[in-house]
Parts: sequence; structure tokens; C-alpha cells
Amino acid sequence: MDLTDSPADVRKGEELDPKVIDQYLRENISGLRGPLEIRQFPGGFSNLTYFVKYGDAEMVLRRPPFGTIPKSGHDMAREYRILRAIHPVFPYAPRPIVFCDDPAVMGCPFYVMERLHGFILRKHPPKGFHMDPKDARRFSERMVEVLYELHCVDYKAIGLGDLGNPDGYVRRQVEGWNARYRKARTPDVPDCEEIMQWLVEKMPPESDRKGIVHNDFKVDNLLLDPNDLTRIVGVLDWEMCTLGDQITDFGHMVAYWVEQGDPEEVHRMRQNCTTLDGMISRAEMIAYYSKLAKVDLSDFDYYYCFGLFRLLVILQQIYYRSYHGQTQDPRFKVLGFGAAVLERACRRVIDRSGL
Repeated sequence: MDLTDSPADVRKGEELDPKVIDQYLRENISGLRGPLEIRQFPGGFSNLTYFVKYGDAEMVLRRPPFGTIPKSGHDMAREYRILRAIHPVFPYAPRPIVFCDDPAVMGCPFYVMERLHGFILRKHPPKGFHMDPKDARRFSERMVEVLYELHCVDYKAIGLGDLGNPDGYVRRQVEGWNARYRKARTPDVPDCEEIMQWLVEKMPPESDRKGIVHNDFKVDNLLLDPNDLTRIVGVLDWEMCTLGDQITDFGHMVAYWVEQGDPEEVHRMRQNCTTLDGMISRAEMIAYYSKLAKVDLSDFDYYYCFGLFRLLVILQQIYYRSYHGQTQDPRFKVLGFGAAVLERACRRVIDRSGL
């Protein structure tokens, strides 16, 4: 059984001009031989990811989505710079190859990186897939460990001291995501005003865990060794990486983690197999990160709620594009449902929290 994550046909409306791309790549990457093949990786809701192949040479091309996008989002130059700095000290990050900001080539900046071969543990694994409970537990522990490894990288030593300002990070993030939601809200989703107010009023003191944050560290952004599913070989999607409070980064990871006892509506929107027998619970995940980082997580309900709300806003921003006819991707039409589910999840955290 082939578990490697495979590309598919390019979606309608997201095609690239092969002649222009071929000319640019041949001029800027040495040793390319044979005809160009372009396909598309089907996962993800943000930047578009294409499979580019010349003979035995396989690469990945990343570009922003089509349609209206947030002004400060989808910064290809920044993402390329991050990978160049991080790859040598954190080899899970793909090696970048070339960056292009010439609008004549594609109409937008893009970059090309190495293709890492691996398996992505999505919601519906291929027929015949099985992960032993012992392996599932070890994989979920490794996920926490790899995030902690990233959090231990000395960002100043690798030249990323100006990537962002970690001081006051949580306040800026909360205020920013609150504003994004109000701007992207459509008439058919909850207003979330009580949640946003709680996030402002219950904000914890500054954490001393400041450094690199991936900001989208989740199961389907990890590549696994098909021959050993407990071994993580790649971490993808670095577009939101910055410097900040690393407890928020862990909170975002936990917000994506759906476990067996969660409400049915939460299970309906999960994107990967975190409910497999053997996967550690959110409580175990929190305790493990606390042990690794030697940090008190008694106020973690705040970071978990913020992680859920930020995910809500991300889905709503994408749904906004579909609601207003700015994208033809049929997956986006149901994301308004996801915003409502996450709003209720935030309320459950707030109601049980002692903060």
C-alpha cells in the first residue's frame, strides 16, 4: 500500500501557465531535464501547493490563493526567508530552492522548495491503513516533542531576530483576530462578541516562553515516514511563522486536536485521524508539553480557547471569499458551519474555565 501523499489534477480556476513556469524554472534552476509536469496537492485551505516535476527531479511550488486575500497575508518572500534560516537547524522544514517576485511570471510572488516524501495522516486514511495503538501514542507524543524542538531554536543565532516582536504578542494577536473576525463576518454566522470580550478580559500575564512560533502546527501539516508512522520527517506550511508567545503556538496545536469523547459536530469537521485508538488526549498532551518545557500551564484554558477562536476566524475568512463569490472551490461553501461549531466549542471552554 502506497501511503505517500500524492498530487492530483489541478483544480479548475487554479491552473498555472506551463510555458511561463517552464521558462522561469529552467533559467533559474540548473540541471532540469525532460518535460514539465504540474499537478496540485489537494489538501489545505490557504496557500496553493503544486507538484512540479522534470524527469526524476521533484519539487513543490507555493503561491498565494486566487481572489481577494488579506493585505498582510500570504507573504511568499517572508515564508521563503524563514525556510532558508530554519532548515539548517530544524531539518523537518523543507529546503527552499528559488524565490520569484516578478509579476510577469505568475502575477504574484511564489517560491519553489524541495519535495519531501511522506504520508499525511488525514481524516480518511487510504483503504487498508492501520496504526497500532502503541504507534498512535508514540506518534502523538512525537508531535509534541517536535514542536518543542522548534521552540528551542535560537532565533537570533539563525538571523531571525527581526522576524517579529514577541513582547506584547498575545494582546496584539487577540486584538488582531478579533478585528479580522468582525471584518470577515457574514450574516449567517454567530457574532462571537462575548467570546472576544472574554479573550480581552482574561488575558494572562506575559509568558517567558518567547521565540519562534510555527502558528499552524497540526497533524495534516506533518509528513510521516511511510515505513514508520511514529517518525516525523517534515513540517509544512510556514506562512504564519513568527516570533511570539510559544504557549499560544501550543494552544493552536491543541485546538486542532479532536479526541474520541468530543461532540459529534466536532468530529464532523475534524481534518485528520486524531481519534485513532492510542492517540493521547488533550489533557495528556498539555501535561507532556508542560513537562518538556518546564512551564506552568494552569491558565491553559485561555490559550486553548484562543486557539479555537483563531481557527474559527481562519475558516470564516475563507468562507467569506466563498460567500461573496471570490472562489470556485466547493470545499469553502461549508466552512460557515465550521465557524458555528467552533463558536460553541469556545463557549464550552469558557463555561468550564476557572479563569
